[in-house]
Amino acid sequence: MKISLIASIGKNNELGFKNQLIWHLPDDLKNFREITSGHTIVMGKKTYESIGKPLPNRKNIVLARDSNYKTDGCIVVHSIEEVLDLIKNEDETFIIGGGEIYKLFLPLANKLYLTQVNVSLEADTYFPRFNLKEWKRTGCIEHGIDEKHCYSFVINTYEKIK
Repeated sequence: MKISLIASIGKNNELGFKNQLIWHLPDDLKNFREITSGHTIVMGKKTYESIGKPLPNRKNIVLARDSNYKTDGCIVVHSIEEVLDLIKNEDETFIIGGGEIYKLFLPLANKLYLTQVNVSLEADTYFPRFNLKEWKRTGCIEHGIDEKHCYSFVINTYEKIK
C-alpha cells in the first residue's frame, strides 16, 4: 500500500486561505488530474466542501469528524483506521488535503508530490513541517511565469528514504 501526499505549497508551506487555494496554476492542476486520475483520493470535509463535488474518475473518500455527515458520490469515514482499511488493497492512494489531513497521514506517507510555488501569501492553512533529509527527490519539473501563471513553481516528487 502506497500513501502519497499531493499538495501545492508556498514558500512558508502555505496551502490555502478561507477554505480556498491561494493561487490558480492551470498546469499544476493538470498535473494533479493526471497523477490522481484512476486512483483513490482522501480529503477532509472542508477540502471536499471547497471543491463542491466528487472528483471524476477517482474513488473519493472524505474523512469527517461529524458522524452524521453524508454526501453523494463519496465514501464518508470518521477515522484514519477506516481510511486505512478501505485503501489496504490499493496500489497508490493520494491524500489531497487539507492541512489537518496531511498532518495525520504524513507519518504514513511513502511519497510526496509537492508543487513548491515561488511566493509567500496570506494563509490560514499550512502543509505540515517535515524533515527533507528523510526524503529523496526523484522528480523535478520547473515552470516559469507566463500568461496563465502569475507565479513560478517547481513540481517535485519525493520518495521516503527507508
